[in-house]
Amino acid sequence: MKGFRNKKKAIPTKYILLTLTIVCVSAILLSLTLNITGGPLNSVAGYIFVPMQRGINNLGQNISAKANDFRTLGEVLAENEKLKQQNDELMTQLNTIMLEGYELENYRELFELDEKYPSYEKVAANVIAKDSGNWFHTFTIDRGTDNGLKVGMNVIAGSGLVGIITDVGPNYAKVRSIIDDSSNVSAMVTTTQDNFNVSGDLEALSSDGVITFSELRDTENKVSVGDPVVTSYVSDQYQQGILIGYIASIEPNANNLTKSGTITPVVDFEHIQEVLVILDIKNTGKNNDN
Repeated sequence: MKGFRNKKKAIPTKYILLTLTIVCVSAILLSLTLNITGGPLNSVAGYIFVPMQRGINNLGQNISAKANDFRTLGEVLAENEKLKQQNDELMTQLNTIMLEGYELENYRELFELDEKYPSYEKVAANVIAKDSGNWFHTFTIDRGTDNGLKVGMNVIAGSGLVGIITDVGPNYAKVRSIIDDSSNVSAMVTTTQDNFNVSGDLEALSSDGVITFSELRDTENKVSVGDPVVTSYVSDQYQQGILIGYIASIEPNANNLTKSGTITPVVDFEHIQEVLVILDIKNTGKNNDN
C-alpha cells in the first residue's frame, strides 16, 4: 500500500475575513451593550477602524476631487466650443462686412463715374465671364439686347474707358478692352489737343502696367509725362472726352515728325466686376478705330 502524507489544509482567505468581521462586529456590539469606553476593545477598534476610516475618507476626497476635475474640464470644453462658435460667427460677419464694403466702394465709383459723364445715358452691368489670363482684355457682361445694348456701345468703369461691345445677345454682351492687342483708339492729349493712336499691348501691360501710343505730332514739344489722355472728337466709335490714362513715357520716332510712348490706364484691368455701358452709339460711317 502506498502511504499517504498528511497535508495541512490552508484556510481560505474569505473565511478569515468573515471571521474577523464577525469578531469586530461582536466587539462593537459588546462595547455598546456594556457601555465600555476604554480598554482593549477601544484599542482594537482604534487599530482596525481608524485606518479604515482614514482610507475611506481619502478615497472619498480623491473621488470628489476627480469629479470636480471632470466637471471643470467639461465646463472648459463647453466654453471653448462656445468661443469657437462665436469666433466663427464673428469671422462670417467680418467677411460679410468686408464684401459689402467692397461692393459699396465699387458702386460708389460707378456713381461718381456716372456723374462724371452726365450727358450719356447708361446702364450698369456685372462681369460674368472672361477669357483666360489675369487681364480683362475680353469679357462678358450680364446685359444684352433686352436691356437696350448694341454692338459698338462704349463701356466704362473705375475712372474711365474700358472698351467697346463687340457682340450681343438677349441677356449678355461681349466686351473688348482697350488693352487687347487688336484694340485701337483715336485719343487726344488734353493739354495740347494733339491727336494720336492708342493701341492695346498685353505684353507691355503685363511687364510695366502700360499700353502704347503712336503717331503723336508734338512739334512744339509741349506734351509731357503725366498729361491726361482722353478719347478724341475724331474717334469713329468712342464717345468724346472719356479718360483713358496718363502719359507714362514719350520719345521721338526716327522720322523726327512723330512721337511714340506709353500710357498708364486709369482702369484696373486686373479687377473688373461692375461696369457702365453708354447707351449712345457714336457711328460716323467710318471705321478708323475699333
